[in-house]
Amino acid sequence: MGLFTKDIKSMDDLYLHVLQDIYYAENQIKKALPDMIEKATNRDLTAAFKAHLGETEKQIGRLEQAFQLLGKEPKGTSCPAIDGIIDEANEIAGEIDNKQVLDAALIAAAQAVEHYEITRYGSLIAWSEELGRDAVGKLLTTNLNEEKAADKKLTSIGEKKVNLKAAG
Repeated sequence: MGLFTKDIKSMDDLYLHVLQDIYYAENQIKKALPDMIEKATNRDLTAAFKAHLGETEKQIGRLEQAFQLLGKEPKGTSCPAIDGIIDEANEIAGEIDNKQVLDAALIAAAQAVEHYEITRYGSLIAWSEELGRDAVGKLLTTNLNEEKAADKKLTSIGEKKVNLKAAG
């Protein structure tokens, strides 16, 4: 079922679909992060990926709580967008021999993932407010804040360390 499918007939349907989308995405990210941890050579980048893996596991738990609050079973729906971002990251990483350049590429890939998550959480939070689902909105806001912090940390690591080494 794609995002704009005939099966989505109401705001409730759209809300549930996007919640299932981000649940699937978070689970795919959880699977992808160990490989990124292994490939990263910069200590700060490795540490950031390890920390975000722990956060991702907590985010999945919060999403499961959100499903529970809605009276739904936690279930993902296929998300070609996150699959494409992860596939592209793996493809690019496989083509880079220079470890400093690889670290820069890993940051760019991770930020593409973060930005995708930020858009999904932002929409869901706005819809939570519209639909009167404040408790779900609070859970999602915690996830959004973590994603924004992860993105900011990646920017800092890139700008202060990795990008200069990669360019040099």
